Amino acid sequence: MIQVFKPGLGKEEIQALTEIFETGWIGLGPKTAEFEKKFAEFTGAKYAIAVNSATAALHLSCLALGIGPGDEVLVPAITFISTAHAPSYCGAIPVFVDVDPVTLNISIEDMKRKITNKTRAVIPVHFGGHPALMSEIAEVAQEHGLFVIEDAAHACGSKYHGKSIGNLSESDTTCFSFQAVKNLPVGDGGMITTNRVELVRLLNQLRWMGIDKSTWDRTEEINDHSIRSFSEYGWYYEIQELGYKYHMNDIAATIGLIQLKKLESANERREAIARKYDQAFEGVGDIQCPVLQKNTKSSWHNYVIKTAYRDQLNLRLKEKGIATGVHYMPLHLQPFYRRQKKVVLPQAEQVWTQLLTLPLYPELKDEEIGFIISSIKEIYQQFPVTTLKKIA
Repeated sequence: MIQVFKPGLGKEEIQALTEIFETGWIGLGPKTAEFEKKFAEFTGAKYAIAVNSATAALHLSCLALGIGPGDEVLVPAITFISTAHAPSYCGAIPVFVDVDPVTLNISIEDMKRKITNKTRAVIPVHFGGHPALMSEIAEVAQEHGLFVIEDAAHACGSKYHGKSIGNLSESDTTCFSFQAVKNLPVGDGGMITTNRVELVRLLNQLRWMGIDKSTWDRTEEINDHSIRSFSEYGWYYEIQELGYKYHMNDIAATIGLIQLKKLESANERREAIARKYDQAFEGVGDIQCPVLQKNTKSSWHNYVIKTAYRDQLNLRLKEKGIATGVHYMPLHLQPFYRRQKKVVLPQAEQVWTQLLTLPLYPELKDEEIGFIISSIKEIYQQFPVTTLKKIA
């Protein structure tokens, strides 16, 4: 079976892990600190705080910005569930916003309509790695005094107007995912980047049970034999906040450091595959390929086509040994949120039934790409062309 996603891990990661296993330090330690530094440099952000998932990054961002019970947070309907759960963990209410049916990013017009006197923040998602219209979002947010928390789970390596996602002046925090099939996979992990110095100490405490110093921060280095030992009062720390066990560990960070070196070339390969798909599917049935907006560079986390034959194509490709996926069923249609409030979002409700994610990852071989393309073209020859419907 050709997978939809597949991480590219190899000997370099194994060697790096062997080295840290020999040190005996695999928790929150020097490799995590190094990964934070290197990732901040990569994005251009002033600060980076490593956590154990993008979900944790979103949750901590909401907490650090003071979002709480009764507040409303605007989130696009088509995204992974964490985008809505994060404000819910704080007692806030996720308010679902319709999407642009072409880009699948948050609709600016519907966002404006959903703002009330209870709205505190907006969480734009860079769907598939394609940056949302951050300048327009920021303009609306500034007008209404809203925080902006970017969900960049798909957007590691994306750029907007030449600036890296993770270093946009329009945002308070940006949240990345390093989950097993993301562009920078470590197994599970995440990162918060911010240029707001006043958030850094709080975010560091919240990710580690509210403790003001990590174990690594309470040690001093002894140069002889490269041994580290506790300082005279190394045991002492204080609990400053009601925190969580959300920190990253040095195992994940070690993998992350290797993957970060590979990220740009891996994203280039992703883009090359996307271009092959673009060219191959032009004029094939009713297929509509992903659309990039001006002044954006995508990380190409996924490649999502639109077709009225989504379900038939999914099943037929599975028979041929090609896995596909659907990203995502709108969150307001999920039972948990549907029970809370009935919401009608016409664009999201129409377009999601036509979304199909094709295989896309750097290790996808040229012959596999060719097989996927030829299989889709063959299948479409059997569909009744007269019934095809273009998506607006």
